[in-house]
Amino acid sequence: MNKLFVEYVQRYTYYEYELIVIDNASTDGSTEFFKSTGATVIRNETNYSYPHCQNQGLSVAKGQLIAFLNNDLIVSPNWDQKLLDVMQRQGYDFLSPASNDRAESDKKTRTLRNRWRLIKNPLLTLFGPRRAVLLGMFKLMYRNWEAYQDQRTTHFAGKVKEGFSGSCIVATKQGLEKIGTYWDERIQRADFDFYLRTKKRALTEKDVKPLHLALEVYFHHFSRLTLKSKHYVPFTDAANLITEDEKWGSEKKELIADIEY
Repeated sequence: MNKLFVEYVQRYTYYEYELIVIDNASTDGSTEFFKSTGATVIRNETNYSYPHCQNQGLSVAKGQLIAFLNNDLIVSPNWDQKLLDVMQRQGYDFLSPASNDRAESDKKTRTLRNRWRLIKNPLLTLFGPRRAVLLGMFKLMYRNWEAYQDQRTTHFAGKVKEGFSGSCIVATKQGLEKIGTYWDERIQRADFDFYLRTKKRALTEKDVKPLHLALEVYFHHFSRLTLKSKHYVPFTDAANLITEDEKWGSEKKELIADIEY
């Protein structure tokens, strides 16, 4: 999956970029692979939580536009150019592409999730996450990836919807500074917490817009390729984690009153 991720990032990223990888004590050669691609690799000797790792990458990032990506994604043609164009034209500091996790409507999201589940589960169980299997699953899902993207670009050009796909969040450094720059390391479901922080800032200070989906940009998320949990390693910082309800309480309902999640 790591090799596919890098392959598509290299193929479809329009602007110059730096790739920063956080490696939580992998033992499968991922560290060496990513280094061979020119990526900056920050290696942890134990397994840390999602927001802690996001902050490790953010602390060394040089760019003014930061994309927080899961490594089990397939990006789409010129994804960065399209997102930046929407940000600049419509004044967004925070955007997410649509995906099979979150699309333009609840109905479409359910359709995509169900289709992917029917493709992924039997093939992954039978054959495992080998490259040919992953590519076969991907092709069954979309047939022609570039044609699928062209259709979305034509249909959804410039359209946005409040919400997010947690496997990818793109933010400007300027926007991050307004909401507090770093991810809250107490919250493992940090993408949802990130959305709530942008929404609260939008309502209180009115100097940013809440996190939105850019509907013309679409990523595929393989999601949970490890079907069995026997290799699960607890987070080193687990004692620091709290739930989003412990942080936000009743305020959470008020912030998401106009969006279904």
